[in-house]
Amino acid sequence: MTEQSPEEFIRDEADLRSLHDTVNPLAADKAIPSLEPHSRHFIELSPFLCIASSDPNGPADVSPRGDAPGFVKVLDDHTLLIPDRVGNNRLDTSANIANNPHIGLLFLVPGVTETLRVNGQARICTDAEVLAAFEVRGKVPKTGLLVAVEEVMFQCSKALVRSRLWDDDYKVERKTAMPTLGKMIKDQIGLPEPEEEIEGYVQKSIKERMY
Repeated sequence: MTEQSPEEFIRDEADLRSLHDTVNPLAADKAIPSLEPHSRHFIELSPFLCIASSDPNGPADVSPRGDAPGFVKVLDDHTLLIPDRVGNNRLDTSANIANNPHIGLLFLVPGVTETLRVNGQARICTDAEVLAAFEVRGKVPKTGLLVAVEEVMFQCSKALVRSRLWDDDYKVERKTAMPTLGKMIKDQIGLPEPEEEIEGYVQKSIKERMY
């Protein structure tokens, strides 16, 4: 059976809000303009976040960042610094920020079902003295994202409870549930190289270019 394509859509924000109840005052007022002890502590515990950014002309991107808990440094109640570790050199996030500083961050802590949202504006920092504090395995990141915090809010557990993200019985067996990244890339873009060669490059990059 072929799924039917949707034909009805929301026309504007007023149309959207007409479908929903009035926002609860607790949800409406929970956004605060700076970090405080609870949000600072959450960031110190977090080994993973997602960064949302966009080009001024519209294309958007969400990119993951991860390292040991506390890898994002809280410089003060209004400022964060995120080290920009070695990646694939596409520079999707950094290129967006160079043209449009507005970003959104979503912090996760394994085992905790709440998440922390931080919105603000970022600049790309190249200060060698500042970045030296992020040295790992003798490697110092070339850049970091200095985030001026504008809005902070905790997100309730509903999404992670529904998804059972941290539950063991929802974990998949990686080797049987999905093919290797090398095979998926080969199939997606039609590379002529053998799957094993592509996957070998992927694994070599993980081992040798983590920092």
